Amino acid sequence: MKQRRFDNIKNTIRKLEGVLEIALLTIIYFLIWKYCYRLKSFPTYYGKGKYVLAGVYFVILYILLYYSEGLKFGYLKLTDVLISQWISVIIANAITYFQLCLIANKMINALPMLAFTGIGVIVTLVCTYTFTRVYHTLNHSRRMLMIYGNINAVPLKVKMDQRADKYQIEDLISASEDMGKLKEAILQYDAVVVSDIPAQKRNDILKFCYQKGIRAYVTPKISDVMIRGANSIHLFDTPLLRIKPNGLNYEQRFFKRILDLVICSVALLLTWPIMLIVAVAIKLEDGGPVFFKQRRVTRYNREFEILKFRSMIVDAEKEGIAIPAKDHDPRITKVGRFIRATRIDELPQIINILKNDMSIVGPRPERVEHVKEYCELIPEFEFRTKVKGGLTGYAQIYGKYNTSAYDKLKLDLMYIENYSIILDLKL
Repeated sequence: MKQRRFDNIKNTIRKLEGVLEIALLTIIYFLIWKYCYRLKSFPTYYGKGKYVLAGVYFVILYILLYYSEGLKFGYLKLTDVLISQWISVIIANAITYFQLCLIANKMINALPMLAFTGIGVIVTLVCTYTFTRVYHTLNHSRRMLMIYGNINAVPLKVKMDQRADKYQIEDLISASEDMGKLKEAILQYDAVVVSDIPAQKRNDILKFCYQKGIRAYVTPKISDVMIRGANSIHLFDTPLLRIKPNGLNYEQRFFKRILDLVICSVALLLTWPIMLIVAVAIKLEDGGPVFFKQRRVTRYNREFEILKFRSMIVDAEKEGIAIPAKDHDPRITKVGRFIRATRIDELPQIINILKNDMSIVGPRPERVEHVKEYCELIPEFEFRTKVKGGLTGYAQIYGKYNTSAYDKLKLDLMYIENYSIILDLKL
């Protein structure tokens, strides 16, 4: 009970911090508008209209920060929150600038808004750092018990130990123990981590934790991810959940395609000079081809050739045998080291997206031979091909380099089952 009360207070403080930060940015915006724009372009906004403009800015910024997870001080890493905040401020200020141009019925001077954006970057940096420090000062890690079903629980414990400020797993106990002993152990801790145990026993443990008010963390199974994305049906007095078997529906695919075309068309206009310079540099270094092509798998197991700027020597993979690149790999060219480090080598995939082979967001398309290998080890791996492959995806953003294929599959399925345009924009 004491822990729940403390959590409520902590969450309230985080919300107040978010409102305070947005209010501060709104006040700065109001001052920029008042002293740089009002007299020149908005002479009629001397009444309550000026407060409406400030209120609209507050709402726009709040929505962007909320959906980009830019207000989760302490809950997410400092850099993740900060990047979300900066992107939100830039988008909010761009929207606001064009809104003011529309009201003024002309293109107004952009310099004050650019200066405001610079100020906003500094303000968000100070606020994010300060509020994160406040969170860590108030926060104390939970005493946790891990109930495991197999050896796969060990890597999870290692990962959670990296956030000692939030999690403190003090003991592990096997799910093979009888339920009486498990209940007795659970009552000694603030929270329980349930990792990959049989469904029946997991249900009993979760019901017991729910009854006793003990927080539970559960590693989901593939079926859990499907249920999480199911639709509720209220036609009957018995609750029903409808699981979607076909990935995205027609409307979702249509608007996703429109989003891909718009963003990639703009991206191509902005990046073609960079791509031209890189292409010339690759050609001048060794005279080999500019692009590296590789067979990948996209929606419904359709094969296509993914495009990348070539970063290795010609014939780096002899006889088509995949040899993963290592640090200081001698096969990587001088230009290749730079474009791999900056991810510029991925830019040609804009063309793949425009050709409808890929999408901006989606499960990362795998090599043909890897798909066959993974499907033999994990039959459910084929589920991720219900949507087109993506330039980036849930697994790339929330996973790590050493995330297992099974965990990446669950992340990709979480994206598919919870898809929305807002989620795409967020990712």
